[in-house]
Amino acid sequence: MPSSPTPSPTPEPSGVRRRSLLGAAAAAPVLASLAGAGSASAAPAASATAGPRALPGGGDLGPNVIVFDPSTANIQGRLDEIFKQQESAQFGTGRYALLFKPGTYSGLNAQLGFYTSIAGLGLSPDDTTINGDVTVDAGWFDGNATQNFWRSAENLALVPVSGTNRWAVSQAAPFRRMHVRGGLNLAPDGYGWASGGYIADSRIDGTVGPYSQQQWYTRDSSVGGWLNAVWNMVFSGVEGAPAQSFPEPPYTTLETTPVSREKPFLYLDGAEYRVFLPEKRTDARGVSWGNGTPRGTSLPLAQFYVARPDDSAATLNQALEEGLHLLLTPGIYHLDRTVEVNRAGTVVLGLGYATLIPDNGVTALKVADVDGVRLAGFLVDAGPVNSATLLEVGPEGASADHSANPTTVQDVFVRIGGAGPGKATTSLVVNSRHTIVDHTWVWRADHGDGVGWETNRADYGVVVNGDDVLITGLFVEHFNKYDVQWNGERGRTVFFQNEKAYDAPDQAAIQNGSVKGYAAYKVGDDVAEHEGWGLGSYCYYNVNPSIVQHHGFAAPNRSGVRFHGLLVVSLGGNGQYECVINDTGSPTSGTDTVPSKVVQYP
Repeated sequence: MPSSPTPSPTPEPSGVRRRSLLGAAAAAPVLASLAGAGSASAAPAASATAGPRALPGGGDLGPNVIVFDPSTANIQGRLDEIFKQQESAQFGTGRYALLFKPGTYSGLNAQLGFYTSIAGLGLSPDDTTINGDVTVDAGWFDGNATQNFWRSAENLALVPVSGTNRWAVSQAAPFRRMHVRGGLNLAPDGYGWASGGYIADSRIDGTVGPYSQQQWYTRDSSVGGWLNAVWNMVFSGVEGAPAQSFPEPPYTTLETTPVSREKPFLYLDGAEYRVFLPEKRTDARGVSWGNGTPRGTSLPLAQFYVARPDDSAATLNQALEEGLHLLLTPGIYHLDRTVEVNRAGTVVLGLGYATLIPDNGVTALKVADVDGVRLAGFLVDAGPVNSATLLEVGPEGASADHSANPTTVQDVFVRIGGAGPGKATTSLVVNSRHTIVDHTWVWRADHGDGVGWETNRADYGVVVNGDDVLITGLFVEHFNKYDVQWNGERGRTVFFQNEKAYDAPDQAAIQNGSVKGYAAYKVGDDVAEHEGWGLGSYCYYNVNPSIVQHHGFAAPNRSGVRFHGLLVVSLGGNGQYECVINDTGSPTSGTDTVPSKVVQYP
């Protein structure tokens, strides 16, 4: 793993409970600024393998969580050092969380590279103000932002130096609980290509300018204006959003979000770290934090096992069995067995894109059919031995009613290949009823290491078997068969972005019985009720541009299965769609990258 920049010392919160570090690292000055909360009488640190005694709650947050306060010296230098390391490290091993204690910081430009998260430690974004910018641009990639993945900003107020903050990202780059006291530019400098993105629970006082952004989803937020649309802009519960106007301009606008519950987050209560758990909202509109404290409950860090990358799956499971929640500090966790979440209300929260890799074909994480589990803020990376599944929410046949307290999966991303060989038959399976998946990117890699039609074979991206599941912000790309297969009843999707697999060698490789190709989004033939808003599928068959895809979407033709705002696009004529959904919708034409759209189906 790359060496960690050493932050300037800052005062620790009181009641620190540490985990032992190995060797000379125990004396490293980084410890002076990193701490987890717990009781002053700490239990002994846990070893890398589970032992017979109880594991301690709390613990230090590790060398890749860097905590700043307004008195910290040379903050800009530390930010620049991390950015230099991470700017182009698309498939590197570095993972960082940059945390800012409440207060005001002036003259900063926090440029974010890969696997870097920045967040405030207040209860409200306005508790932590940066008079400056949190910037993502694309200089590392010649002004092309279509590979600006895996970075995040959360829980900060920004006063941009120029009046407008630049956030030129694509997939897996959430912008949550942010207050921008100015405008927000979603495109790279010079308006090169961009393919994002996601905003939630944020207030943008000025205008949001997507410019070249191909698609975007914004949820439960407030904007001062929205400048333009390219292919697919979707809003739910957004004050100031453009009016519904799909197909031209392509705005799909819902007044409210049917059900939402914001992502858990770490914050400081005086000198104590806690994790806030926002409450569920129904028909939400606007931010959850309003003019002050958000609604919900919180947990002390003493109730979490603060995990480190050298922890084994056995240690993580022991912590869960003992009733602790998991806080995954930044790094890469190799798992030789499944992490099993069996207790209702368990929180598994990752910092700095903590990454789980199943090494021997196991499922990385499984959730029992229980109420109120919260999974948030981590990446699952397929291992070289094929896993039947990578992440399972609920066992097969799960049927319990979780409507009062659903499981939420938020900013949990899945990758097959790219960082090295990886295989998985199915990436994400949702079996539990009423699950809310809020922002995911499930990606079979089209570039990087370990990439090829059979090299990183992955047939299915997301499979939903549970009833009453809601997905807000669904990004799924490049799977060998169906990218999304939805078998549960009364499912709902608000926003979907997809690219079919680039690397199909020929027409025969994607043939689906008598149908040319597997749909990007398939609703099961027996499903009676389903609804989707703002869904797009793109093809770019660059290995064999003659391939024909019959349609992007497939669903039973019945009145209870409804779609609003569908489109398909052939990127530069590399492959063609014959229809949009089933046998409906015009084919994409020639080499023009122009969407074919269906306003309503049926």
